[in-house]
Amino acid sequence: MPSRIYLILLLLLLSSLTATAQQKELAALLKQKQVTGIQLVYTNNNHVKNYALGYQHADTRRALTARTTMQAASLGKVVLAYVALRLHDRGLLALDKPLLSYYPYPRLQNEPRADKITARMVLTHSSGLPNWAENPLAESWKTSALHLKYAPDSCWNYSGDGFVLLQKTLEHITDRSWEQLAREEVFIPLKMPNSSYVWQPRFAINAATGHNKAGKPTEIRRFTEPNAGFSLLTTATDYNQFVQALLAGTGLQPATHQFLLQPASAANRCGATLTPTDADIAWAYGLGLANTTHGPALWHWGSNDDFEGFFMVFPDRKETLLFLTNSGNGLKIADDVLRLFCGPGNYKALQWLAEEK
Repeated sequence: MPSRIYLILLLLLLSSLTATAQQKELAALLKQKQVTGIQLVYTNNNHVKNYALGYQHADTRRALTARTTMQAASLGKVVLAYVALRLHDRGLLALDKPLLSYYPYPRLQNEPRADKITARMVLTHSSGLPNWAENPLAESWKTSALHLKYAPDSCWNYSGDGFVLLQKTLEHITDRSWEQLAREEVFIPLKMPNSSYVWQPRFAINAATGHNKAGKPTEIRRFTEPNAGFSLLTTATDYNQFVQALLAGTGLQPATHQFLLQPASAANRCGATLTPTDADIAWAYGLGLANTTHGPALWHWGSNDDFEGFFMVFPDRKETLLFLTNSGNGLKIADDVLRLFCGPGNYKALQWLAEEK
């Protein structure tokens, strides 16, 4: 018995030393790449590591904590995909039925080919719509005319406006606002109390300020209307609850869970010459897929310019990595962070994103 106790103590000591070394290296990465603050959650089976480093605001030097409210940017799109699949399971949404047959979205009234766009196309970024018709923070965007950039279902083109089309369709189908839907379908059942697509007064106590690529503070955005494309406010601890649900298929029928794990599109980018990385990237329903040297992975990124985040899930290994930053340089550390926690290798996703630009 004593030898077993000693072994347990030794393993705990080694784990503590490893965590300390990782924290130091993570802090060094933040300084090197000029990333103001980070929340990070790494899981390997039932083992969880949480880190919160850096500052909420570069000038005040107030520490960023695990409870600091962060912008998740496009990571909010994955939540919409999950909700759409849950509604599909209930028979409320057919993935290959034209979305305009559910709801005549006013911004597409002068686009004759829009009646071909389906939920599947939106979720796989093959709707043919542009990313944004104009700046979605501008008041004029809400009523701006939306036109196809490419033929529906012809190629891969990332589209925030496509996700807003799907959001408005789900709101119409359920007679719920997107904030209500997200709360009822995700935040409450998955125990995410610090998440919302609109600003909550309680966030003012502990909200992070964004920072541009030069490291200068920008602002705290107080979103007044929910937008699945970019307005999710959350913490890494909260969002990790969602990531674990994706991994486990929580709340989805087994066959529907496979929509998150298997390619639905080759993700051949519109108008682009194929690159060597393209062969390792595909798109599932709302998620990227990557063939990495660490095994098959699910992934997504988020960027509101002054907040950037990323997650990668390795289903075969039951391993996940998620981080949120209040910096326009957040994605610059993604590959290094993956190697720090998951091990050496080529993770492909960030290389593919760089090629996208």
